[in-house]
Amino acid sequence: MATNTHLTIHKVVAETADTISIHFQQPWHKMIDYKAGQYLTLIATIDGKQVRRPYSLCSSPHADAFPAVAVKRIPGGLMSNFLADWAEAGKGLEILEPMGNFFYEPAPEKRRHLVLFAAGSGITPMFSIIKSALKMEPNSEITLVYGNRNVDSIIFHKELTELQGNNSNRLRIVHCLTSPPEQWYGATGRISPEMLGEILDQTAPVLPVEDSLYFMCGPQGMMDSVQQVLISRGVPATKVFHESFFSSVSEEDKEAAIQEQGIIERTVKVIYDGDEFEFTVPAHSTILEAAQDADVDLPYSCQSGLCTACRGKCLSGKIHMDETEGLSQNELENGYILTCVGHPLTANVVIEIG
Repeated sequence: MATNTHLTIHKVVAETADTISIHFQQPWHKMIDYKAGQYLTLIATIDGKQVRRPYSLCSSPHADAFPAVAVKRIPGGLMSNFLADWAEAGKGLEILEPMGNFFYEPAPEKRRHLVLFAAGSGITPMFSIIKSALKMEPNSEITLVYGNRNVDSIIFHKELTELQGNNSNRLRIVHCLTSPPEQWYGATGRISPEMLGEILDQTAPVLPVEDSLYFMCGPQGMMDSVQQVLISRGVPATKVFHESFFSSVSEEDKEAAIQEQGIIERTVKVIYDGDEFEFTVPAHSTILEAAQDADVDLPYSCQSGLCTACRGKCLSGKIHMDETEGLSQNELENGYILTCVGHPLTANVVIEIG
């Protein structure tokens, strides 16, 4: 289970007009240990209320001295807009230590092709993976397909260009712009199955599928297109990894599921940190929301079923989840659930966390 740590900001870098990267000093008592692709949960008090949000690490644990995250302003984004206005060198933040099932572990002895697909802020974990692979897996090649609106919205544009120039025999970057400038020679338009097919035909090195790994992060539409192309090309699901920043399940879908599943108010028991807690979960509340209302302090981060910080194991009873994207099939089969999107379906639900 992740624990709270206090980090001091080393520097803040403006990456684009609406995106900053926040670089943290390593704490003297214990270095932040993480894998390329994982995320940090940042904790801040905003308008008197504690807010937690997960942000993918854009730094490499193998190539960068300071762990860093990228934060992009979004309309109505409580934490992102707060950080963009507030963050500066010397200030401190509470964090939950790195977590996440979306990660890359270098294997220096291997020769592989890492194929990365990103759009917008989905570049954040990919940047960490690229830097890690270039340093730690010297025989491997990397292809990045990166979609944005225009040149000015390309996050880490300067750094990516420098990395490509210094590693031209190993790193290929294909930028796809929906509003390109005049005399643009890259791909134009949204990332689609047709575009992806052409790009992969042009950039794929002479390595078989079994020696390739595929990573994707971005809007659901982009990831659906990538998945469609990879399936058509016979890429095994075990070679494909994806990270979602936003749940694709609408509030209407959640409400319909509550009605269809016959979810009603029930009492659940949660075992956490050696203590047992019992509380009532109303029909339209998640287990995590009900715990918070009962002043039971359970771990959480994204509150949308994606980051797995609230993961627990259902020891008895049954649970319906609004969103299962954050869990692997193996985790689901072994009874793991996410309290932030979970609703009790039976009267004897017992969950163990940690």
